[in-house]
Amino acid sequence: MGDFNLALVIVAIVVCVIVFLFNIYLLVNYQHPDDKNQAYFPKFVVVFGLFIATISILMLPADVANRQACSRAIYNGACNLTLPMKDLWIAVYIIDAVLVFFIIPFAMFYYEGDQDKSVAKRMKSALLWVITTAIVCGLVLGILYGLVGKVDFTVRHLSSNTTTFPSTWEFSSNQPCIGSNARECSAYLANASSEKTWTMRVTFPEYVVALATIVGSVLFAIFGGVGIACLPLGLIFSFIRRPKAVITRSQYIKEATELGKKARELKKAADVLHQEERSGSKGRKWRKNVKAVEKELLQLEEDVKLLEEVYPQGEKAETSWALTVLGYLAKLVLGILGLIVSVAWVAHIIIYLLVDPPLSPFLNEVFIKLDNIWGLLGTVAFAFFCFYLLLAVIAGAMMLGLRLVFITIHPMKWGATLMNSFLFNVGLILLCSISVIQFCATAFGYYAQATAAQEIFGHTLQSLRGIKYLYKYNVFQIAFVVLSGFDFCVLCCLWMEKKKA
Repeated sequence: MGDFNLALVIVAIVVCVIVFLFNIYLLVNYQHPDDKNQAYFPKFVVVFGLFIATISILMLPADVANRQACSRAIYNGACNLTLPMKDLWIAVYIIDAVLVFFIIPFAMFYYEGDQDKSVAKRMKSALLWVITTAIVCGLVLGILYGLVGKVDFTVRHLSSNTTTFPSTWEFSSNQPCIGSNARECSAYLANASSEKTWTMRVTFPEYVVALATIVGSVLFAIFGGVGIACLPLGLIFSFIRRPKAVITRSQYIKEATELGKKARELKKAADVLHQEERSGSKGRKWRKNVKAVEKELLQLEEDVKLLEEVYPQGEKAETSWALTVLGYLAKLVLGILGLIVSVAWVAHIIIYLLVDPPLSPFLNEVFIKLDNIWGLLGTVAFAFFCFYLLLAVIAGAMMLGLRLVFITIHPMKWGATLMNSFLFNVGLILLCSISVIQFCATAFGYYAQATAAQEIFGHTLQSLRGIKYLYKYNVFQIAFVVLSGFDFCVLCCLWMEKKKA
């Protein structure tokens, strides 16, 4: 195969193995003790889902590197690329959609099923929910694909009367044509009446990816806009509110007694809710009370953790306190770095996406200059910005989940995460990863030009009937910037109020 880059294939295989092993490590260390040596199917779904989500994020830098395999070709079709990226994109995102809408819900329904029922009954109940979802999704996708599953490309017919060509061709902003003769510029000067619209039917896999991207983009605009501000500011405010010194034993006993009373009250409330669940009275009021108890329980756990920090016990109490101080310093450093990255992201969106024409390529030029310093430096920085955006989405989802009634709280805790929380967060990551990749492919279009991702998420998605207007008028980008600015102001105001209090 011409231009075959064996090194890229080896790197791709090694990265896949490392990602898979790292996901197993996360599962083992985050899982709840009650789930050890059981719930193997949900665990497999978690590891596989995290693998697909991580690989999908890393595929965009790989797509850029794959394009560089043909950097010396006159056009991309003049050589054989190292990896069939377009086929890989379609395959990964079809798997992504199947996991999000079918396999993960089945695993959650099965895991959360009544433990008193047999395995067969729990599987039957979960399967009924998934089949119902599959029928509804299939009908919706089929109808939409049949009605509006087409793309409309605007093209302009060009023709030229040029019969002779100069010995040397020079192009510039002042001279965009060949030579100085107006006849030689007739193709460039074609009038607007020569514009036509080409209508083509998009392939069904691409249409599924497009609709999944729309769903993910809605969540991305909400969670990402909130998370891009709360992720760094949360770390910085955590350092500001850190405990300044250890407390005395009498203070510890007093605080621990209060927390014990609160824990007993929460246990009584949880028992009452459990009895109501067994009796079948799971109405709107019950779900609201469950949400309130979950919120109180999370706050109690945070209070217990803070109490343990300000009164370290055991033989290594001094070492524990020193590690606590260093941990808060690390949060400050990471918060400052995160704030710089968040500001760079918002500035890039405004400068490159919302202003027409763009004021500057901004981060695109940064990545290109880093590539000139060292071949993979720009690619690594590019991958970091994509990952940071996904982390911001997760941080925004966790923050809103603590405040909105209609979002179920599924916190991730080291050594205390149940499989249903794992599955929920993996589904959220998978759903948002599609829109993150699409957003990055658009935001870094200058750096990622001529890639398979840009072909799918750029030309096709932005020309799809019924959807193209969301991207034409930058609806998701505007919502992202507005929510990030609003959340930044709200968090700063809340911190000022707490400081006065």
